[in-house]
Amino acid sequence: MPENGKHRRFRTSSLTRGIIAVTTGGAALALPLIGATGAFAAPAQSPAVAKAVTSTAATGKGIAAQKSESTSYSVILGDTLAKIAREHSVNGGWKALYEDNQKAVGGNPDLIHPGLKLTIGAKAGNKSADKAEKAESKASASSDRADKSADRADRSERTSTSLAAEGAPAATEATPAAEPVSYTNDLDGWIKESLAVMAEHGIPGTYEGIHRNIIRESAGNPQAINDWDINAINGVPSKGLLQVIDPTFQAYHVPGTSMDSYDPVANITAACNYAADKYGSIDNVFGAY
Repeated sequence: MPENGKHRRFRTSSLTRGIIAVTTGGAALALPLIGATGAFAAPAQSPAVAKAVTSTAATGKGIAAQKSESTSYSVILGDTLAKIAREHSVNGGWKALYEDNQKAVGGNPDLIHPGLKLTIGAKAGNKSADKAEKAESKASASSDRADKSADRADRSERTSTSLAAEGAPAATEATPAAEPVSYTNDLDGWIKESLAVMAEHGIPGTYEGIHRNIIRESAGNPQAINDWDINAINGVPSKGLLQVIDPTFQAYHVPGTSMDSYDPVANITAACNYAADKYGSIDNVFGAY
């Protein structure tokens, strides 16, 4: 009947009560429907949350990419492979870092110098246990050799100090000077000694050139003197093996030889010095000069 039904109070269903709630501000919020045997549906993420998750994932990918890429590191004073590996979180520690850079570091991982370029992460995590053991063995052997070398150097220093304290001759003592060369007191010896003096002063000449001119001028007599030519008439006779007058002898005398013009070596060297000045060498003289 319409009239009776108009004022009829409807009973609020339990379903409605389950989805309507009133907040302190009076606004109604829709709550998820809970069924006795139904499964929960995951709430949809807000745009802000979704953005944060996406950003975090991107950041993680960036970090992973950085870790997979190698980087270059320049060694500074006080660095060790262990310290560098620790600060850069090298997978495998200093052994892996050493194996990656063994060619640059060399045979001893304990010896790295400032400015050395190391590659970090080039082969991270890809080393077998066998290779790591070999690197460790090499490092240990190099370390042992370095220790032995340092020990030998230390013993050597102590021994040298001890010997010096006892007055023993030092190992680095200068080699004794060679004994002076002796020359025979004859024409052969005089020419050879003259050639040695000439070599010290840069005077040219050969044994053959000197010997040839001596035989022509004096027949090998160091006391020979010419008392009949124009020089003799002028009061300056030619003397000695190569017949040198006194003014010429004094002008071309070679330091370190006798001032006596009859001295064989002094006479030869002065005459050769004069011939070098006038003719280029005693070897170019084939007659009176």
